[in-house]
Amino acid sequence: MENLKFYKHDFFLTAGECTPQKEMPLPLLVSRLIEVATEHANIWGVGYAKLVEDNQAWVLSRVTVEMQDYPHVNEPYTIQTWVEGYNRYFSQRNFEILNSKGETLGYARTIWLVIDSIAREMVDISKLSYVISNVYDKKCPIEPQSRLRAVDNARKSVNTFRYTDTDINRHVNSVRYVELLLNQWQMEHYELNRVKRFEIAYMKECLGGVPYCVAVNEDIPDDVKLEILHEIDGKPEINCRARIVFEKRELLKIRY
Repeated sequence: MENLKFYKHDFFLTAGECTPQKEMPLPLLVSRLIEVATEHANIWGVGYAKLVEDNQAWVLSRVTVEMQDYPHVNEPYTIQTWVEGYNRYFSQRNFEILNSKGETLGYARTIWLVIDSIAREMVDISKLSYVISNVYDKKCPIEPQSRLRAVDNARKSVNTFRYTDTDINRHVNSVRYVELLLNQWQMEHYELNRVKRFEIAYMKECLGGVPYCVAVNEDIPDDVKLEILHEIDGKPEINCRARIVFEKRELLKIRY
């Protein structure tokens, strides 16, 4: 049973997956986190195939990633995962990302919930035996996600998600939000800066074919606040809020 509480998956970063800086892209990392979480849930017998029988599905609510370094091109890496805790509606799943030497590159915290796809309501998971029996006593050293507040004094752009942005639930894939937020800066910005910490809170699903506004507050250039939103009947509806903490690449050279 102890082995079921902790899961890991080994990967290899190919050239076709890398950023222009020859590193693992943050959207790919988030995608891998979801993949590893799904594999672990499948081992417990509570993956998509099982939950869909009861018209239920896991939904990713929050992601917080903090990296000291990223996997580099042609390097193996490992992602480990475990559930730290839960309450009535939310499961707290953590991750550790390691290089081929077993050295820690970073950590991630995620919050998941189960939705009844017909009633569109959250399911009480606190009574489910697999949650109770599989909490693992391993700490995650990064801070939990901060409270993401409304974004004011922002520069704005408009984006419309398309068919390839959508997933099996017919709304926008969780990773596409991350891509859109990172694309608010040009190549030159990432030549000088790297994402050290990324936080996102998914609040309302985005749909394909609908124009969404991206608001970016850069009052603190290395600690940026963002929102994706759209208007309904003239009133703004927030789809997600995010925070990106950048670090200068010139400081990385000094550190490493």
